[in-house]
Amino acid sequence: MNSVFSPFVKSLFVALLAVSATASAADENKPAQAAPKIDPAKGGSLFTDGDNARGLPACVSCHGAGGNSTITVNPKLAGQHEGYVYKQLVNFTTADRNQPVMTTYAKMLTDEEKHNVAAWLATQQAKPGAARNKDIIELGKKIYRGGIAEKNVPACASCHGAAGAGIPVQYPRLAGQHQDYTVTELGLFKAGTRKNAEMGAIAKRMSDEEMKAVADYVAGLK
Repeated sequence: MNSVFSPFVKSLFVALLAVSATASAADENKPAQAAPKIDPAKGGSLFTDGDNARGLPACVSCHGAGGNSTITVNPKLAGQHEGYVYKQLVNFTTADRNQPVMTTYAKMLTDEEKHNVAAWLATQQAKPGAARNKDIIELGKKIYRGGIAEKNVPACASCHGAAGAGIPVQYPRLAGQHQDYTVTELGLFKAGTRKNAEMGAIAKRMSDEEMKAVADYVAGLK
């Protein structure tokens, strides 16, 4: 039986190899998907004016002129890393981060618009904040710079930098951020409402007082 079918099997195998090679060559010749053309000017226009035709409100109404929010529960976005802002806008459209207002608006933005807004915000000058509670500022400084060894809480500076400048995409800029916003987000990480394994684990080990102290210290970083 082998002598009858062997030539056929060999021919089929050769044919399959030829088809596979042709398909691979075709894939290699396909043009690479073009990266989105980022236009910060369009992002600035969308941030400042919104899009009435689509019912998309201006971001400035909540996040302030140039991304410098004056509403303490809304984050300052001026000078924030482009990749980080884009990632958060994407996260608002998934289960990773659910917030009624931002989830609604983020889903209205195209991917290109997310990139544009993020790029524009990164070019804006962040206005400094200030620590306001002298009774806990030293505790906040200690935790931010050295962590809490007995609770296995690492120094915030190890990821967010000594001056709170952060690392693009991975870790956000924290310097000058509103105390109220920072405390709220730490609470969301602790509760697991905001999904981030690293920050969730850290926040669970911190008390409310420790969170407030860190948030106050961060607000005064420049």
